[in-house]
Amino acid sequence: QVQVVESGGGLVQAGGSLRLSCVASGSIFSINGMGWYRQAPGKQRELVAYTTRGSGTNYADSVKGRFTISRDNGKNTVHLQMNSLRPEDTAVYYCKADYNRLGSYWGQGTQVTVSS
Repeated sequence: QVQVVESGGGLVQAGGSLRLSCVASGSIFSINGMGWYRQAPGKQRELVAYTTRGSGTNYADSVKGRFTISRDNGKNTVHLQMNSLRPEDTAVYYCKADYNRLGSYWGQGTQVTVSS
C-alpha cells in the first residue's frame, strides 16, 4: 500500500524559513516525479514546486528565488526548503508522488503558517 507522508510544517514569522520533507513508500514501482502543492483557505490547490526523476524542476512564479526543491531518488524523498517566507505563503502544503504505472498519490498535508 502506497503511503506519502509529509513533515516539517509549523508556525514561523515573516522572513523566516521552514523545511518540509516527504517520503513515499509501499510500492516496487519507480516514481517519475514528486512535487509540492499548497491550498490556502478559500483557494484552489496550486503547484509550488515539482521535480522529475531526471532532476528537472519547476516552480511557481511566486516562490522562485525563495523556495528550493530537492530529491533523493534512492530514498523516494523530496524536500522543500522555504526561505524568506511571507504571510501569503500560509497554506496546507501537500506532497504528491507520481508513480510509474500506478498514478498519483497525495499526502495528508502539513500546515504552514507565516505570521506578519
